[in-house]
Amino acid sequence: MVKTCTSLSEIKRPEQTVKLFLRFAIARGMVVYGMDIMLAIFDIVQGILSNIIATVGVGSASSTTLPRELIDAVNDCGFLESIPVWAVTLLGGIFITIMSFVLILTVYGRFFKIYMYTAISPIPLSASASEGTQSIAVSFIKSYIGVCMEGAIIILSCVIYSAYLGSAPYVDTTASAITMVWTYVGEVIFNMMVLVGTVKMSDHIVKDMMGL
Repeated sequence: MVKTCTSLSEIKRPEQTVKLFLRFAIARGMVVYGMDIMLAIFDIVQGILSNIIATVGVGSASSTTLPRELIDAVNDCGFLESIPVWAVTLLGGIFITIMSFVLILTVYGRFFKIYMYTAISPIPLSASASEGTQSIAVSFIKSYIGVCMEGAIIILSCVIYSAYLGSAPYVDTTASAITMVWTYVGEVIFNMMVLVGTVKMSDHIVKDMMGL
């Protein structure tokens, strides 16, 4: 009221009184129904993600098998030849496990961000009561939409990773078993690194694409 009116006499003007009352009513409604507003936005974005999943068919599980040439080469290895093969496999498995934990933590971190945005939503939404602070409420809603839209980037990243993983890798049958295993494990690790990097950059991608 102090920001809008320069004197108390201006408050007596009907248009100023109605304007202040409407702004107060909108701010109170956004604070009281802040949870409903957040859930409505989440449901809209969730519907978008559901359409993406239904379109690309992420819900259908696909099995991944090792190339037959690689299996035969490992089975034909002697005891001494199998030592470096198992060493490469062990190191690759440890690296993939670490990246899997990073990926899971990143996805769960997005869920926690959604929970925190929803929990404190009444505070930034109450800033809509003033013309000078209403930009805080608008920025908060845009940021919340951006956090929800990160799920679309994560889904598309998984689709790209599944396409790479589902394609048959090239196996050089003339190479040794250790070379074949190292090539296959290196390809899996590279694809995993691309997936983890894309998921971790999902917030930056949403901001660059949509300005959120």
